[in-house]
This record gives sequence, C-alpha cells and structure tokens, in this order.
Amino acid sequence: MERESMEFDVVIVGAGPSGLSAAIRICQLDPEVSVCVVEKGSEVGAHILSGAVLEPRALNELIPDWKEKGAPLNTPAGKDKFLLLGPAGALRLPTPPQMKNHGNYIVSLGLVCRWLGEQAEALGAEVYPGFAAAEVLYHDDGTVKGIATGDMGLNRDGTPGPNHQPGMELHAKYTLFAEGCRGHLTKTLEQKFDLRSKGPEGTPADPQTYGIGLKELWEVKPENHRPGEILHTIGWPLDSKTYGGSFLYHLENNQVALGFVVGLDYQNPYLSPYDELQRYKTHPSIAPILEGGRRISYGARALNEGGYQSVPGLSFPGGCLIGCTAGFLNTPKIKGSHTAMKTGMLAAEAVVDALKSGANPADGLPAYTQAVRDSWVWKELYKARNMRPNFHWGMWAGLILGAIDTFLFFGHAPWTLKNRADHSALKKAKDCKPIDYPKPDGKLTFDKLSSVQLAGTFHEEEQPCHLTLKDDAVPMAVNWAEYAGPEARFCPAGVYEYVEVDGKTQFQINGQNCIHCKTCDIKDPTQNINWVTPQGGEGPNYPNM
Repeated sequence: MERESMEFDVVIVGAGPSGLSAAIRICQLDPEVSVCVVEKGSEVGAHILSGAVLEPRALNELIPDWKEKGAPLNTPAGKDKFLLLGPAGALRLPTPPQMKNHGNYIVSLGLVCRWLGEQAEALGAEVYPGFAAAEVLYHDDGTVKGIATGDMGLNRDGTPGPNHQPGMELHAKYTLFAEGCRGHLTKTLEQKFDLRSKGPEGTPADPQTYGIGLKELWEVKPENHRPGEILHTIGWPLDSKTYGGSFLYHLENNQVALGFVVGLDYQNPYLSPYDELQRYKTHPSIAPILEGGRRISYGARALNEGGYQSVPGLSFPGGCLIGCTAGFLNTPKIKGSHTAMKTGMLAAEAVVDALKSGANPADGLPAYTQAVRDSWVWKELYKARNMRPNFHWGMWAGLILGAIDTFLFFGHAPWTLKNRADHSALKKAKDCKPIDYPKPDGKLTFDKLSSVQLAGTFHEEEQPCHLTLKDDAVPMAVNWAEYAGPEARFCPAGVYEYVEVDGKTQFQINGQNCIHCKTCDIKDPTQNINWVTPQGGEGPNYPNM
C-alpha cells in the first residue's frame, strides 16, 4: 500500500510555541499561503512541559490584543525569591537581574499552546495533532521536500499488521522544523547538512548541552497559596560540582508548579534526577508549602542549555530550524518560549518573502539566519553566553564568574567559553560514590511508576520499540560493567531497568513508560540509544503542564 501525499506551501513540524507562532505569522502576512502543522501529541499541548514563567515580548509582537482574545495568561508574576539551600536551612541571595520577572506571567505553557493553536486555525492554518513526523523527504538534488508521518499498525518486527495504515507524505516548498529540544528529525538534518560546521555567525557551533527538567503540579491548601510568587533555589540536594536548581511558581486556583532541573553534564553515574526532585520537596523551605496538598500531575523534559555558541546552522535547502530544536533557550533567564516564538515569527517572514519573490527553495532561507542575527533574540543570547559554562568549575565558581560577567562586563566579556557534550562528562562507577536515596513516603515523595501514571503516557505495545539501540550488547558490556547502569537512574520514567533473570542481570526496556523527555538520547555515555518517533498520538498526555 503506497503512501498518499498532500501539497502545501509550508509544512511545520511541531505545534509548540515556535511552530504555532510561525503558522500564525505566515497567515497574518499572506492568507493565501497554505500552511500545515503536524504534532505528534494526541492534541496540541499534550507534549508541552515547561515551568513556566512567560515573558510576553514576542506575544505582544505577534498578537498585540492577546488579552482581548482570551490568552490564558492569568497570573502576573509577583515577588521573586532566590535561595541557596543547605541540608537543613536556606540563605536568601539577591535575585540575579536575568531572573527578575516584573511584567511576566506564570502560565501553563500547554494551555498557551492550545490557545495559539486556536488562533492559527482561525487564520486558516491546518493543524493536525496525532500525526508524528517520522521521516524527512528529499528531492533528487538533496533539497528537503517535506516529511512523512509514521505508519500505524506495525508489528514489533516492523512488518505491517492486520490494521496497518501507511503514513502520509506532506510535501512543501519550505519545511520548518519546530520539534523542541533534541528533535529526532533535527538530528538527521544536522548530520546531512553538517549544520554544526557553520553556525549563524559563520563559525563552527559547539555541541549542544542540556538539562533535564522534572515538574510536578500540586493543589495546595489555600493558606499556603500566594498567587504570583516565584521561588528559585540552588544548592541542596545537589553537590557543589553538579549544575542545577529548582523552581516553585504559585499559579491560580491554589495550584503550585514545582520542578527541579539537573544539568546533564553531571559526573556521578549514581545520580538520579528524579530522586533529587523527591529529596528537594523534603527541604524545610519547601515541604510546608506542600503539606496537606495533593499532587495533580507529573512530567519531565530535556531543555537546551548551550545558548549562543551552540546554535547550529539554521537554514538549509528547503527549510530551517526554529525554536528550541535549534537551542534558543536563555539559560540564566530560565526562559525559552519568548525566543522560540520570535524565531518562528522571523522564519515565517523569511518564508513569505521567499514565496513572493519566487526564490528557489534549494537556496535555503539565508534571510532567516540574518534576521535572527539582527534580532533581540541574538543580542539576548550573546549577553547570556558564558553563564552556563561558568559552572563547569562548580557552583561557587559559577556564581562568582557569573557575577563578574553580569556586573563588571554586562554580558560583554572579551571571551566566549566553550560548551562540551554532556555524555562525555560521566565518570566510571569505580570513581564515584553511590547515592542513598530515601524511600518515598507516598505523601510528599513518590516512586517513578506512580508518577508516570500521572503523566497519562500510552504506547501501543505491539508496535516496534521507539527506543532503539545501535548495538544490543553495549548496555551490559559497557554501561552496566563500567557505569553501573546509569540508564536506570537518568530516565525519569522507569523505561530502562537492569533485572535479575535466573541469577543473571539483563537489560530491559519498558518502552510503554516513555514520556518523551529525550534524556536517554542525550546522556547515554556510549551514545548507543537512539530515540525515534513512535506512532502519532502516543506518549504523555499533559492536560496543563
């Protein structure tokens, strides 16, 4: 059975902030341009997870009357607090300028994306959730032709099952990739077009670096709820060599969003980001806020931390990269939605101009790259470029160097520090100490499987596993033997296990647990795990994360 095809002027992969902003901007500029957005989640917003404090700068530019149109920005940011945690106490520190949130809003980014999806459809864009872009299509000359969605109803061995439905080909003059952090198709594009050899400034891009962000949504007692209050912490429970910290945001309706971020350049293979989040909740500065409350939802997602020097080439024949798939998050600001939206808008403007002028898609979108370099996004990332790599020397050095960078050089230090690949930082188990994590109490702290249930994740078990191994022997021969099986700890959903079978340790993948965070694809020390796209509509179903 052959795949059917559909033709559009523009195809956008991913219905996140950047993809939907691009679709809206194209339709605003030229309603005659046909735009299709495909989204692998079961609905728009189902795979969206972020803190999130939204800086409305890009939204103000895109939809100036967003308040009148009912955008779900309901909680203005209030008081900022920044704490250094120790095991039993906390020291309040001055809030860094980048982290001050006057004029911003505490939001559910999933709800914001659902609203953006409605705006895009109202303007004429076609938005198709439940369709996973599984393959990039190319013309004979190597120009991107579009994408193909994945087949449905395959057997575990990849052969067609009784209910097999072939994927659909979506052809376009230009294809915009807005897959979010560590996009599966973006990885293939970077390799095919060697995008890291020439970043936006014309110089080689550093490896992208990442963190894993784990989040829980709680309903707390009214007396513990302070709408608009924002708390960030560093320090405990992490050691001073490990980059990371927490956020705790008071939304409306007695809800609190809390989370923990761990830089994926951590060294100790015994570290478990999930269990660090659970420990964090027991701190005397945090536990009283949650006491008597109820956990509503859980999820996790990798986030880009490399910034300015890790952004790859943005344009290639037939398309471009936008948003977090290209790495536009501002790490010290802890925000990336506003930059993602703006880059989507800039790409849309370049695409409309190219279509009007009759430009050859094989020439790519160099005007988009130049527009990014001329924009406030690029200026913002440049000033923030050294903040994350400052912490390569530990927390104390990072704080001191960050203060020098901020208050002495105002982000314009005469040097640019390098980023390095996260997986290369992991040490062998023999060189590290195991970490003894407390057992969950079921009230404040929880096990992974009960948390995964709150993520609403689902995968059809009969399909081929989307967590693929380049070499099946590596987990036992290398990861278990030399690193004590770090997959079982860095995965926040219990996907990877080392189990005893007849007295022998075996490696097991529970693919149905996957919440699409992409951490395994990043942190695996041998880079043996390759996350590929499962069937459309599967994975987590976040209602309001």
